[in-house]
Amino acid sequence: LKPFWVKRLRQLLHPSPPSAIRTHQLTMAPKAKAPKAAAKKAEAPKVEEAPKVEEKKPEKRKAEEEKTEEAAAAEPPAKEAKFEPVTEKEMDAPADSRKALTGEISFHVPDTTLNVIPTMGGRVLASLSDGGCQYLIAGARANVGMKAGRYMFETRILEVLPLPDAGGFGRKGAPASRATVRVGFSTAGSPLVLGDSEEQVFFDTDGSFCVGKTRRPVCRKFFRDQTVGVLLNLDTKSENNNTISLFIDGVRACHPQALPEGLQGKMLFPHLAFRNVKVLTNWGPEPIKALPFKCRMLGTAADADAVKAKAPEGKDGKYEVVLPVGFPDEGTFEWLDSFLEQNPQYVELSDRKIIKWAASSGMFSGKGRGGSIDKPAFNYGMPGMDDNSIRIIIDSVAGLMPRNYVVMEVRQSLCEADRKEILKRFSAPCFKKVAHVVMGEPTADYKKVQHEKILKEKQAKSDAAWRAAKAEKRRKKETEKKAKQFAELRKKLEEEKKKKAEEARKKAEEAAAKKAAEAEKKKAEAEKKKDGEEKKEGEEKKEEEKKDEENKEDEKK
Repeated sequence: LKPFWVKRLRQLLHPSPPSAIRTHQLTMAPKAKAPKAAAKKAEAPKVEEAPKVEEKKPEKRKAEEEKTEEAAAAEPPAKEAKFEPVTEKEMDAPADSRKALTGEISFHVPDTTLNVIPTMGGRVLASLSDGGCQYLIAGARANVGMKAGRYMFETRILEVLPLPDAGGFGRKGAPASRATVRVGFSTAGSPLVLGDSEEQVFFDTDGSFCVGKTRRPVCRKFFRDQTVGVLLNLDTKSENNNTISLFIDGVRACHPQALPEGLQGKMLFPHLAFRNVKVLTNWGPEPIKALPFKCRMLGTAADADAVKAKAPEGKDGKYEVVLPVGFPDEGTFEWLDSFLEQNPQYVELSDRKIIKWAASSGMFSGKGRGGSIDKPAFNYGMPGMDDNSIRIIIDSVAGLMPRNYVVMEVRQSLCEADRKEILKRFSAPCFKKVAHVVMGEPTADYKKVQHEKILKEKQAKSDAAWRAAKAEKRRKKETEKKAKQFAELRKKLEEEKKKKAEEARKKAEEAAAKKAAEAEKKKAEAEKKKDGEEKKEGEEKKEEEKKDEENKEDEKK
């Protein structure tokens, strides 16, 4: 190994705190040249130590990976975006003599996802973190909602669960199962995973405020061992009416965020969604971290300002486990969609539901061969998902949670032995097994729903084709317009080119004529000068001859 890589390897295995690194850089900056030479000399004899570092790599790498997984929620980053300070406009809550809410705030089993594990009377929530469940976001909605007033509740990340290494199994681009916490409010009956519906508002650990799938950064991130308070203001007398705010360790983290118009006037329930963490919830009577002003906790809300959802109960004290029996590709899943729409208290157990859950958690299956609606292909490139471990875990957990289920296994429901194996998982006395035969002539209501669905699909295709034709027409029109503009520009350029060429030719001709005139002029001047010189020479010669004659005459005399 080269000295540079030895040094880099040591930095990765023994990272220094950011403050120490900055101090070192500031100290060494004035002597940049001398230390580099010294460092090279000092590192040269240490190259032989590289194999020793590699021998201890597995143990240190494991510790490093656990630290990396916890870093997202346990350690604040070195640099964060700066947000403007907020002027607090909330006032102290006045004394309220109205009847207080009775009973404890908790999470009903049907209002939690299958991977949620409540402890300590529902105050601490954890999520399953093995067999593929570490990739799925857990969700839980409280049984008490708000319809008026101003109240808050608190949550705190108690632990970030270490995750095993994928071992290179994951395909390129597969999302990491990093720790995530989302805290906010939602309407009753909305999806349990926050972010799947416009009927949900929440803050996440990244410091973003989200309405459904729309998100924008509004505050700094929050991490493990920090108390996060969520305040919902529905007080019509308050300046911050119909807003939701986030507080971190008792300090306001962002401006009050306005509730969307679609949620104003509706009953909103506290909602948590998390992955690979354990969270604590506090409903009151006192906050863990006091705010700059007095605010009542949701657990001490006035009975007139809150609504308590009834605990779901099965028929005759029992919950139904429905096994649809039907032929493949004969409308079985279409019947299931209509059944769940009419009976939202039932939970679907199928591979299709797992894929939808994975998509809500930020994972999308790649293109793979084979698969059907009943048994779609899992191609996530991650252990626990592609090897069917996730289905085994969910099947084992479902029988322990009393709620209504629809076990959608088309092939297995047709086989007696497979049906018996499915029913063994629901052997508890609180379950009632029901076989629903989906065969024969469908009912008029079912036909109506399917006709409306087919019509809707046809209308969607027709609308898409019309929009495509309109876009193509617009594209052709723009293309023709651009071609015309290009032709005009080309013609203009050619005319300018011809004009410039003509001007250049004229200038060249004028220059040539001027040059020829000057040459003629010079030639005429030269000839004139020559004639003058010859004439002068002739006159001088005549004078000399005349003098010679005079001299001869003088000599004669």
